[in-house]
Amino acid sequence: MTQRIFLVDDDAAVRSALGRLLGTLDLPVMTCADGAALFAALEPRQSGCIVLDLDLPGDSGLDVQQALRQRRIDMPLIFLTGKGSVASTAQALKAGAFDFLEKPVDSGLLLSCVRDALAHDAAQRERAALRERAEARLERLTAREREVVVLTLNGLANKQIAQRLGISHRTVEIHRARAMQKMGAANLLELDRMINPVVPQRRMG
Repeated sequence: MTQRIFLVDDDAAVRSALGRLLGTLDLPVMTCADGAALFAALEPRQSGCIVLDLDLPGDSGLDVQQALRQRRIDMPLIFLTGKGSVASTAQALKAGAFDFLEKPVDSGLLLSCVRDALAHDAAQRERAALRERAEARLERLTAREREVVVLTLNGLANKQIAQRLGISHRTVEIHRARAMQKMGAANLLELDRMINPVVPQRRMG
């Protein structure tokens, strides 16, 4: 899905000016006056980032941030404020905000921050996609193949695995070869990179 930049600010003049500025990044820019308009504009699994005014009337920027988290929308969130406080900054960052900029915001600084947020979002989604693919492939392994994979990545040789599982050395080789094929891994290093994010606690016994 194409990345989008969402700008949320209740000041029409600010929305217009910052919307034009963000448009120079050659990505679609959606401008919204409040949180309700933002949620109406968001699509499922939308990628990109959100530039959000902290001092919105009604539901504040912090309220919108909380609602985003409740809906599991994890696009990077950049807060803008004209009267930021240490407490509100700390609360926003603690809740996962990507950055916090004060108005009037420097154009170059905002563009740089948005570029970083978009790159962060793309990297996060790539990692998530790799994890999903690895999980799907892991589901294709039999219980025994999974055991052999885990023990192999824990550094055990085939002979040790055979002794641990009470099976023959040749059977271990067959399970390992089949697991490698199902996972689409060319070698153990590649297999380890696939498995590690999915089964971080892989040591057994």
